[in-house]
Amino acid sequence: MDKAVAAVLGVALAIGTGADVKAAELQVLAGGATTGVMGELGSKFERATGHKLTVRFAGTPELIKLATSGAPFDLGVVPVDVMKDAAARARFAPGGTVDIARVGYGVAVRAGAPRPDVSTPDALKAALLKAQSITLYPESAAGAYVVSVFERLGIADAMKAKTKPQAGPGQIPQAVANGEAELGVFLTNVLAGPGVELAGPFPAALQQELVFTGAVAAASPNAEAAKALIDFLRTPEAAAVLTAKGMTPG
Repeated sequence: MDKAVAAVLGVALAIGTGADVKAAELQVLAGGATTGVMGELGSKFERATGHKLTVRFAGTPELIKLATSGAPFDLGVVPVDVMKDAAARARFAPGGTVDIARVGYGVAVRAGAPRPDVSTPDALKAALLKAQSITLYPESAAGAYVVSVFERLGIADAMKAKTKPQAGPGQIPQAVANGEAELGVFLTNVLAGPGVELAGPFPAALQQELVFTGAVAAASPNAEAAKALIDFLRTPEAAAVLTAKGMTPG
């Protein structure tokens, strides 16, 4: 399988081929909601190519800081909101941005708990107001969108009083599973895991997909290897993993 991946990428395997391949150590900036995806696909890429990945996961505000800090990095797999920041966008090679995956928003409950109706804006509003507590990751593009939905529903102040913010996406389902929060409100791929169940996606009138985009850093000394990783993230094999992890490829 990994040799097939390498063939798709047009990269020779150092092991088993006798080819003189110089492995690169790629520094990757990635959206926190891609942790599971990048973990699995990153390992496949490393095995197939001999390159090594060091991935820094963060929310959009922190990713913008990292991209603009002057510290070296090779590529980003980041929320498209990062590219809306002019200073951050300038750190990536022009014209090389490609969409990797997208995912919408939903509400999760503890496994076995009653699932509230969230199928319409009014039903979602009622479910949020009834909940004793909710949790999300506010320091992110996804968190900012969730808060904007609260504002559209006219319940922003009420939600502030019952919101238990998390320091990272992976802590959202954990907080719901262990009873720290009644509802998790975030990207649906994040709201998956042991001990939690998806009550449902946001209603169509409030739904929006967060797009994750890939781009090579303008100053990367490993641009060819960085592009190979982005190309791999757009292969059919990667698409199958993205789908299994609750994301829509492309």
